Amino acid sequence: MKISIIIPIYNVETWLSRSVEAILANDTANCEILLIDDGSSDGSPALCDRYAAEHPDLIRAIHQKNAGPGAARNTGIAAATGDWFLFVDSDDRLAPNALSRLREVAAEGEADVISFQFFKESVEGQSWEEWSGPMQSLERFSLREQPAFLLTQPSCWLRLWKRSVFEDNGISFPNVVWYEDVRTVTKLLAKAKQIVNLPDHLYYYLDRPGSIMNSSQLPRNRDILPAFADILDWFEAEGLTKAYYDELCALTVQHVLLAASVRVARIDPKSEILEELRAFTEKRFPDWKKNPYSKTLPRLKRLALHLVAQKRWRLIRTLFNLKG
Repeated sequence: MKISIIIPIYNVETWLSRSVEAILANDTANCEILLIDDGSSDGSPALCDRYAAEHPDLIRAIHQKNAGPGAARNTGIAAATGDWFLFVDSDDRLAPNALSRLREVAAEGEADVISFQFFKESVEGQSWEEWSGPMQSLERFSLREQPAFLLTQPSCWLRLWKRSVFEDNGISFPNVVWYEDVRTVTKLLAKAKQIVNLPDHLYYYLDRPGSIMNSSQLPRNRDILPAFADILDWFEAEGLTKAYYDELCALTVQHVLLAASVRVARIDPKSEILEELRAFTEKRFPDWKKNPYSKTLPRLKRLALHLVAQKRWRLIRTLFNLKG
């Protein structure tokens, strides 16, 4: 088996060597590393070329016009020669045992997706364990058997993907900047015949200051509406809505109604976007208040959802700005 490690790159000269060197510190037997420069304007393209020149049998650099991380991942998929895809963000890094552990599990059977856990890491080098969601059985399972797995963190870098899951189902990343992960991961999980969820922490996610969300980009929170319309329409077209109704409702409530509303309310509690997010949720899921997964949310999120239901936008802003 061969693993294609696909790294979308855009203006990350400061962090890119850290990411690549962590991969090189792994056992890279039967691997290839694809550095997809997505139209960077800093020193990232030259850095990609340098690594490709230094490791010609392992690393390839591909340059394209800026089209977003989803498009960069699609470019990597098209160029990849591996049986498995591992997506690594260009400012993150793999744990030293990540590749050997994933190869070991992939060789054990017919899993289509191998999910794992991660560390969150500060720029100062402090790290702490995070979990993608409630742990499931370590035995192989399908989403039909464990539908709650659809609610785990929808980051593509949290999983090793078998190539055939993409190709056999005609699934690719959308060429958009935001929400490309959730639009893709939900579909892939639904189509995977077998999933393994490991307790191993194999990835370091860099929690950098300076979020892309600020007042000037506030309208981009609307991007979540076509993203979720795409997800829900796809499940309907595949005849899967009934099987995953509660999970799809929970996804919409947690991402559209809760997370996006909190982001908007923290910046502008009078924004018309807040009503648009609520109207979308109520149109798609009129009974969203009865969703059983809402009871399992952490206490702060349950409180926030209660305030969202009451349209207490100013109170939400105060609460979450205090919590940071």
